[in-house]
Amino acid sequence: MADKRDYYEVLGVSKTATDDELKRAYRSMAKKYHPDMNPGDKDAEAKFKEVNEAYGVLSDPQKRAQYDQYGHDAFDPSKGGVGFNASDFDFSDILSSIFGSGFGGGFGGFGFGGGGERRRNAPVRGGDATQSVLISFEEAAFGCKRDISYGRIVKCPDCGGTGAEKGSVPETCPVCHGSGQVTQTQRTPIGMMQTSHACDRCRGTGTIIKSPCRNCRGTGYIRITRKLEVSIPAGIDNGQRIALRGEGDEGRNGGPAGDLIITVGVKDHPTFERDGFDIYCDVPVTFAEATLGAKIKVPTLEGAIDYDIPEGTETGTAFTLRGRGVQNVNSPSRRGDLHFTVTIEVPKNLNAQQKKLLSDFAASCGENNYAKGKKFKRLFDRDKDK
Repeated sequence: MADKRDYYEVLGVSKTATDDELKRAYRSMAKKYHPDMNPGDKDAEAKFKEVNEAYGVLSDPQKRAQYDQYGHDAFDPSKGGVGFNASDFDFSDILSSIFGSGFGGGFGGFGFGGGGERRRNAPVRGGDATQSVLISFEEAAFGCKRDISYGRIVKCPDCGGTGAEKGSVPETCPVCHGSGQVTQTQRTPIGMMQTSHACDRCRGTGTIIKSPCRNCRGTGYIRITRKLEVSIPAGIDNGQRIALRGEGDEGRNGGPAGDLIITVGVKDHPTFERDGFDIYCDVPVTFAEATLGAKIKVPTLEGAIDYDIPEGTETGTAFTLRGRGVQNVNSPSRRGDLHFTVTIEVPKNLNAQQKKLLSDFAASCGENNYAKGKKFKRLFDRDKDK
């Protein structure tokens, strides 16, 4: 038995593990490797047998003492051991306890052999419907309303969701007697085991429809096109979603309806760019306005306003208008800011007179009116002298 793994190692416990620790470890391993949870997995089946064998020994005080003293040789007849067979033990009580954890199906509901499949006649939440809308930059900033159309699955109005033609009703399945589940009991090396699976006759619904509704073809549900006015909240951003609870597909068997998920797309703006709830733009000014200072027009979401820029404003200078940005979608009383950057526009296509005036102006300024240029030239001259 040199190829056998240590039983404590198999269960993942120490040699001083208590009975409760052994049982918890066995619960975990039995769930993980049970063949019905790993159909067709020979490796899982072998590990499941190994786990049962380890627990069969270690859960018995006498066998555990023998194992602690002699190891696997204690149960090797060729070496004078007493022999051990997992089928000598009845694990059904502990397995029933382990698998009675609310999973639905065999052994009080854990769901081996298909018992874990959700019953088709159990309440099922409806699916989510999806739609998208495209709005302008301003509509995103201030909010708007949109009429949308989307597909939604609802109960068939002709049969009321039963799937049966008018004047008829679904009949109780004679095989599962309306439960939608078929239970089988079989003897295994570890005791009697119950498994359950969806009824093949009714496909888990518990009922049989002999005269299907012609409108829904027996499904009980149809797809319709629904029109709805949607309120888009102020401050929403590109790519964000709105969830309208209960406006999606209707649920089945009394389950709740799904949601309508609307994805909002926002068009680009020719002037503004958005970052969070702040907006940004460039404002061109003339050389004279930047030099002398001026009252300029600054665009905002509500329209242009007057703003005084100081004398000597350089290109790239940024200014901030507090509270002129986008409303916070989660806090209507708060708004972002508007940041605008001044860019000095260089005049083009000057006539001869304008060029002469500008040349005379430049000559009259000399270096004293250009502090940065004067400093830069001084550095250049110093490098040249080296």
